[in-house]
Amino acid sequence: MKTTLAALSLTALLAPVLSQAADANFTAQQYQSVLAGSWRDPANSARDGYRHPQQTLAFFGLGAKQTVIEITPGGGWYSEVLAPLLKDHGHYIAAVQAASSSAYARTSEENLKKKFAADPVRYGKAEVVEFDPKAPVFGKPASADAVLTFRNVHNWVAADTAAKTFSAFYTVLKPGGVLGVEDHRAKEGADLDAIKDSGYLTTAQVVKLATDAGFKLAGQSEINANPKDTKDYPAGVWTLPPTLKLGEQDKAKYVAIGESDRMTLRFVKPAK
Repeated sequence: MKTTLAALSLTALLAPVLSQAADANFTAQQYQSVLAGSWRDPANSARDGYRHPQQTLAFFGLGAKQTVIEITPGGGWYSEVLAPLLKDHGHYIAAVQAASSSAYARTSEENLKKKFAADPVRYGKAEVVEFDPKAPVFGKPASADAVLTFRNVHNWVAADTAAKTFSAFYTVLKPGGVLGVEDHRAKEGADLDAIKDSGYLTTAQVVKLATDAGFKLAGQSEINANPKDTKDYPAGVWTLPPTLKLGEQDKAKYVAIGESDRMTLRFVKPAK
């Protein structure tokens, strides 16, 4: 009887600890295991030195039991990391532009779904949801713990849909939820009209979009900074790797610069 009571007492004592562990952020070992995964496209893995996925996601506070929505994941660069990390206890959702909105959106969604279907071990629990870019809805209100978006804000600014998009982020997040944003960083003070087609935005411009939607800026990181980026190229940010839009013209110069200088921002939806 004493043994039973002792076991029950130990279980009761350990229960909060186990619960906290399940809610905890991912460990360095968990990140490293996924980043070394054989399912990752070698071309994607080769960019880790520029994109710093472990440090970026840790800065955003990614947790094992979170519902995480990634906005327009493109070819699934971050899907290869997020979906496997979240598959056991969390929920990864890839929010893609409605296939009806453009041929590019249709092809992107088809390719992402093929990627997921080809590897059910890693992506079997991942979900793909569509949204209308002109009137975005990313899920039920207050249903997500985190919304993450990588190098997309400049597209919404160019399309004049940024304000609606940030408002939709605010709606889908739970109180206390996190919005993680990474994008190409322009020189501070740059005029929006002068840079909106370059792929770059100032940090102040992105912060204003988020705070106007109701978010509070909770942190900034230099994880994805690149001081070699002069931000004044003939074809905008797409002059640099990985796009190298100018082809062989001055290619060695742009490869030496590397990928763009990027802001990495963490916002929080205030708790009510």
